[in-house]
Amino acid sequence: MSFSFGCRVNEAEKQVLDKKLLEAGFSWNENNPEFYIINSCAVTGKAEREVRQHIYQIRKKYPKTKIIATGCSATLWLKNNILLTEVDYWIENKEKNTIAEFMFSLSSRDSCLPAGRASSKTPRNDISSDKFIKSGRIMIKIQDGCDRFCSYCVVLFTRGRATSKTIAEIVKEIQQITLPIQEIILTAINTEYFGRNTGETLTELVDSILTHTKVDRVSFGSIHPWSITPKFLSWYKKNKNNHRFVHFFHIPIQSGSNIILKLMNRQYTKEEILKKLQTLHTINPKALIATDVIVGFPGETEREFRETYDFLKNSPISKFHVFRYSPRPETAAMNLLNEPAHQEKRERAKNLAELGKKKYNSYLML
Repeated sequence: MSFSFGCRVNEAEKQVLDKKLLEAGFSWNENNPEFYIINSCAVTGKAEREVRQHIYQIRKKYPKTKIIATGCSATLWLKNNILLTEVDYWIENKEKNTIAEFMFSLSSRDSCLPAGRASSKTPRNDISSDKFIKSGRIMIKIQDGCDRFCSYCVVLFTRGRATSKTIAEIVKEIQQITLPIQEIILTAINTEYFGRNTGETLTELVDSILTHTKVDRVSFGSIHPWSITPKFLSWYKKNKNNHRFVHFFHIPIQSGSNIILKLMNRQYTKEEILKKLQTLHTINPKALIATDVIVGFPGETEREFRETYDFLKNSPISKFHVFRYSPRPETAAMNLLNEPAHQEKRERAKNLAELGKKKYNSYLML
């Protein structure tokens, strides 16, 4: 069995791993699994707590199962020698693609289906029960890592520097899908860095997928602010009526206050990002624009929060994913002062969630 926390990149990696395990002769067993893989997240302190709780629950539920922890929390804990005794094996992110081979080497060689041999239920022998695949969607990871140093973000320390697959590799991966999929979701840690090491671009990737595959729809999991360039906007203007391209843009902006954006080291202003959002909206008023936003960042007073609130209220963004700031080890923000109190963060998150609900309902009425 396997379980994935966090971002869509994690989910894409889980789908690939599940496929590799099935091809290696393993099967999905919810009764008495030999192995249980936890693909963890470390984006917030809450995410880490949820991973720990899940580990404890799985150990209690399956006392004899070998638990394998991987992903961002696992990588962070390995770096800091925080190793839970409930976990049997730790595999950091850069070794994640070797998990199937590692499990096969550990598994008993006298079993034709090593992960499912003790089950009294019929084991699952495909990945079509995955929550995304059941809905006709599959994640395709196009890029990993990040070369930016946003002051709150631990990703650089858990996933390393930016790398990309080639367009040819991605197109081939999509062409080889045999499941009845209607939508490909392109996922990345930071789309800005797609193609930096291959000399290719994000728009060339989408064009190639639309040209060389028959998938019904292509969408982005997230597209980062630095990817919304004049060249991208020009491309989108030409493709605004393409029914195979999903007109959804999840753009993680994080704040609508220039003071906080500077403290976050985001390297853009609210005016610059608003201009990009307005251009997207002008090109296609029916496109859904969503964002991530952090409340309670160190230095955020009521004034900075109100700036963020007003920015979101007056922008073309129609859907919010709200996070409460939590300090992440090794990040620059750990050294910043004046972090708002827990109750202030909670109230601000609630206010933004309510605004987001109103704006999304208004969008649905279009």
